[in-house]
Amino acid sequence: MPINNKLLPLESAYHWEKEKPNQVYMIQPISPDRVIEYTWGETVKQARSMASHLRSLQLESNSKIAIISKNCAYFIMSDLAIWMAGHVSIAVYPSSDADTIGYTLAHSDSKLAFVGDLDNWDTTKKAILEKLPIISYPLSSALNGQQWDDIVKRTSPISDNPVRKKDDLAVLIYTSGSTGLPKGVMHSFGNMAVQAAVTTKLIRNTGISRSPCDHRMLSYLPLAHAFERGCVEIASIQNGFRIYFGYNLETFIDDLKRAKPTIFISVPRLWLKFQLGVFSQISEDQLGLLLKIPGIASILKRRVLKSLGLDSVEIAISGSAPISESLLNWYRKLGLELLEGYAQSENFNYSHLSLPDCNKVGYVGRPLPGVKVRIGEDGEILVKSPANMLGYYKDIRQTQATFTNDGYIKTGDKGIVDDDGNLRITGRLKEIFKTSKGEYVSPAVIENKLNEDPLIAMSCVTGSGMSQPYALVVLAEESFGKLNRDNLKILIKNKLEKLIERINNSVSSHEELQFIAIVKDSWSIENGFLTPTLKIKRSVIENAYSDSIDDWISSGTLIHWR
Repeated sequence: MPINNKLLPLESAYHWEKEKPNQVYMIQPISPDRVIEYTWGETVKQARSMASHLRSLQLESNSKIAIISKNCAYFIMSDLAIWMAGHVSIAVYPSSDADTIGYTLAHSDSKLAFVGDLDNWDTTKKAILEKLPIISYPLSSALNGQQWDDIVKRTSPISDNPVRKKDDLAVLIYTSGSTGLPKGVMHSFGNMAVQAAVTTKLIRNTGISRSPCDHRMLSYLPLAHAFERGCVEIASIQNGFRIYFGYNLETFIDDLKRAKPTIFISVPRLWLKFQLGVFSQISEDQLGLLLKIPGIASILKRRVLKSLGLDSVEIAISGSAPISESLLNWYRKLGLELLEGYAQSENFNYSHLSLPDCNKVGYVGRPLPGVKVRIGEDGEILVKSPANMLGYYKDIRQTQATFTNDGYIKTGDKGIVDDDGNLRITGRLKEIFKTSKGEYVSPAVIENKLNEDPLIAMSCVTGSGMSQPYALVVLAEESFGKLNRDNLKILIKNKLEKLIERINNSVSSHEELQFIAIVKDSWSIENGFLTPTLKIKRSVIENAYSDSIDDWISSGTLIHWR
């Protein structure tokens, strides 16, 4: 019996519980070489037991219940249990600092928290334990509170099939906080069902005869973000395919190879990291030459994709941030047609997507069914989606400021639409800065050019109020393997000087970089330079190196080391 794509998440879960009770749904590692498999029957049974426990707490209807955990099977079971019990799920980024966790729990009015594996438990536990009681997952960092397995074992599962209405509040998705305090984006069950239909559409458009139930995904991007929540969790509940989870960062490639995903979703920074991993084994020029040899090319393509764990992928998507055209083309040469999507947390990632039959490089696709888009007078992309948020929790003023009078979301991004309806992102309004000459610079465009170079892992273009912009960069050490270590600094300097020349020849005069500063810091989530979704925090990065700017400018050289 095929799934009815109009079903809401809980109804879909009941469908698989009835139709495919013995089919494996989730694979949860508990050590690098041992996993636990959860069938649809066991998944929903555990969710029913936890829902029964939540009912026994006699919380007010639609109470907010938090989940603070890395991706795992219990995260999805918790969502189902929270919804069955008539409450609202609040996911908190597991990498957040104590202040952000404390703020999110307080702002959301959370009454309880499920806590899983966290790298920063020692620094965040006070923020959690001082706010509310917790339930710990198996392998959780927290030994406090009640244990998931104990509750499930002693509690009889609910026997009814509670459902929620289409317009009922299901989740608060807190933004990653790249420009200030995170905002609680309110989404309904209907919004989530709309978004999940994207995956169904993609499966049908691939031309593969595989049943949706036979598809596999690895869940590793934060489930606290709308991207992973919709494209993996809700889509899997809707379509019935299998989800694998990773053990930790060190086992990522092994986890990927075990999952053999047929659908793989990632962000540009990770797609780039995969590429650099290949270049650390074979140079870009050597690979390019070998891919031109007919007899060798097909074998080499399969080997490269297999080494990355991507040899079974039929649907590959990049999202959350702009990806360079050269990187997209590189994957295409390997036989992996990398699709690009564009959306926001505010429309639960239901906006634009390139499709196999319409995948124009440099564009993020056409509007998905039911989506309307127009470009404002200032070039801003305005989107009206059937998955538009209900609003920001406790923030009517910001909600009103985000919507136009006729219901379009002000995305904050600038873009253009071609004659075929394909959307191209040209910059972000909030990131655009003005030089001392009165000219505007869109940093994302120049950053994409910088990030195309194998030597550069991350970049931040800035220079507000200065005569010309400049770039701060973190080097990709994976690329050093092919360089002579004795003259490494000189070689890097020469390569980056040529890169500046190439970039400056491709941009307007007011956008030309006056220098590149190489920083030794590792920009990470942990030190606050990146958001939980791996986007750079511009203000943090700019402030970190502000004391060196005058010296860099006065030296008049193109490359600086800090």
